[in-house]
Amino acid sequence: MESPPIYGLPQDTLHQIFSSLPLRQIMICRSVSKLFNQILTSPLFLHLISTRSPLRLLALRPPHQHHNPRHVSPNPFLHVFDPDQNQWLRFNLDFLPFRSLHPVASSLGLVYLWGDSRDSAESTKSLVVCNPLTRQFRILPQLGSAWSRHGSVLVDSASRVMVLTELAALYFSGSDQWLSFSSNLPSKPRSPILISDSVYALCDVGSPWRSQWKLFSCTVSKLKSSKSWTRLEKHDWGDVFDILKRPRLVRGSGNRILMVGGLKSSFSLNTSCSTILILRLDLDSLEWDEAGRMPLDMFRCFQESSKFKVFGGGDRVCFSAKRVGRLALWDHCSGKEEWRWIDGVPGSGDGLCRGLVLEARLTTLP
Repeated sequence: MESPPIYGLPQDTLHQIFSSLPLRQIMICRSVSKLFNQILTSPLFLHLISTRSPLRLLALRPPHQHHNPRHVSPNPFLHVFDPDQNQWLRFNLDFLPFRSLHPVASSLGLVYLWGDSRDSAESTKSLVVCNPLTRQFRILPQLGSAWSRHGSVLVDSASRVMVLTELAALYFSGSDQWLSFSSNLPSKPRSPILISDSVYALCDVGSPWRSQWKLFSCTVSKLKSSKSWTRLEKHDWGDVFDILKRPRLVRGSGNRILMVGGLKSSFSLNTSCSTILILRLDLDSLEWDEAGRMPLDMFRCFQESSKFKVFGGGDRVCFSAKRVGRLALWDHCSGKEEWRWIDGVPGSGDGLCRGLVLEARLTTLP
């Protein structure tokens, strides 16, 4: 049987043909044949498309399984949603030599996951970084399992990783070891994020019977020298932290932070919420503005749930809650506010989904 004529074309010609395709189509073509996969993963082709914009996807994190460290997922997939195409995709993670894989962070096309060694009966957690598109991975220096249970993994680039707790922090910048230093936060950090050279986190400085959230920041250089965190505040901010119930931070686009929470109906102790509000802080001017407000007909689905989760980044934020059965999406990528539902969420459970943003790229190496 004769080979298709396209197989006889010079490699340079094939590179030029395939480089004109969108990244989604390139990913599909890689699975057509061994020859296509070889061509589309070659260093020359990857260099040719290195300036291509990434696919901005929303990836789901599986439920926490710390209570069952021996659990082995029979289908280690990373489920992602493509908001531009309005469809669910999945990446097979069977190339990773670990069990109980749990993705926790992503940056520049790389995904960071906690995983247990397949060869050990004990729960020995490792932090591994991989590119799910190219199926390449790297294992970071070993950490104790306590860090996976209590630490938040923050990533800003492929060579800057931090694991943060209330009392201590670990920092990895591409060397063969983690740098350890005290964090000395006033309370357990809520939804910490790493932007450029600074860490931002919400901390509760209130009393046992009434929460009072404040925004704290610290540069990596100050953390290394065990200097204290700085409370970010301005007199003009007024009661910006008091109007939201259970606020959490999400990294915004550029040098901005999003703060998301239920909008309190009043300042009483156990007040209800009238909707979900997204506030935006410009770190250059230290000015807040309102970025989004969930429509009331959508919020009614969240109203009966005592707990909801928020994840996302840039100009997209996702919301999930128990018994809702789908995700709500705030999308500001077009420059105007849009709210819509995401149906067909894979998996089973109570509907309380966690996730992260994945800027899928073929060119990023772990």
